[in-house]
Amino acid sequence: MTLASAVPFMLFLSIFVYIMCSRKPHKNNWQNAELFLQQHESLIQKRYKYSEVQRMTKSFSNKLGQGGFGSVYKGTLRDGRIVAVKLLSESKGDGGEFINEVASISKTSHVNVVTLLGFCLEKSKRALIYEFMPNGSLEKFVYSDRSNTETQLDCEKLYEIATGIARGLEYLHNGCNTRIVHFDIKPHNILLDHYYCPKISDFGLAKLCPSRESIISMATARGTIGYIAPEVFSRSFGVVSSKSDVYSYGMMLLEMVGGRKKIDAENERCSEVYFPQWIYDDIDRYCKVGIPGITSETEEFMRKMTVVGLWCIQIMPENRPPMSKVVEMLNGSVDDLQIPPRQ
Repeated sequence: MTLASAVPFMLFLSIFVYIMCSRKPHKNNWQNAELFLQQHESLIQKRYKYSEVQRMTKSFSNKLGQGGFGSVYKGTLRDGRIVAVKLLSESKGDGGEFINEVASISKTSHVNVVTLLGFCLEKSKRALIYEFMPNGSLEKFVYSDRSNTETQLDCEKLYEIATGIARGLEYLHNGCNTRIVHFDIKPHNILLDHYYCPKISDFGLAKLCPSRESIISMATARGTIGYIAPEVFSRSFGVVSSKSDVYSYGMMLLEMVGGRKKIDAENERCSEVYFPQWIYDDIDRYCKVGIPGITSETEEFMRKMTVVGLWCIQIMPENRPPMSKVVEMLNGSVDDLQIPPRQ
């Protein structure tokens, strides 16, 4: 299948899946979550009462943001630590996203993965308590107005962030006893600490599998339109595996370089947004898009990210590098990188 014919089909199918899923009635199933916590008590973090969550957030008075499964609020623990409290919506999900989040992140310990400090489960009341990330998500820096200096990051810092995310993903895929595939890598789910060190967050859609198991069985598509790998919603492109995260990472890399506007699935020229083929024709210009004051030295960072991004978004999963190779490519010389063939 050629890229030109694949893009409309892929976009239509992904939108169709999302519409159908949104029409299904959800039933809260907190009993399953409670059973899971009882069975894995040794793995989980501190458990808080709902009244304690209310107190630490001052009755949810300081909202930081909104996600697919709920809202995030700023809070303070008794020891003075500032935290981010993710309150899951009672009307969405069946408890699966809560279990995914706790099960996934409880198995991790990495500088580029957000730390779960605790949780709350009182029947339908579900909350997750995380370390607070003062610089918010990467989204505001990728989709920002280029005239706003407060949301500007220089080329070297963007490159450092990209490399940190790659290390975090490589850890999830290969560094844990249980392989974790995130399935929703995008700027919104990358948080930045005081020093702009990136932390992968939001494991509500993650899948866990034995480290030696590469193929993942899935009943329905999961992820965010624009970042979903082709094979996730059509097995004709290949099997679902950790390479699906590689694809999402590649799309994010290209956005970080080009400073693209937020993806609009209704944009009539969406194929150009999803698969920017013109990069192949003018990679030099793409590396300079939206980057003020770029020099030959900083352009090298952008070129490296662009070429790696193109490798990561190859249509067929077997043509994408594993995250270990992505880290190696980002840390290597730009002269050693070849532009992948057109798809």
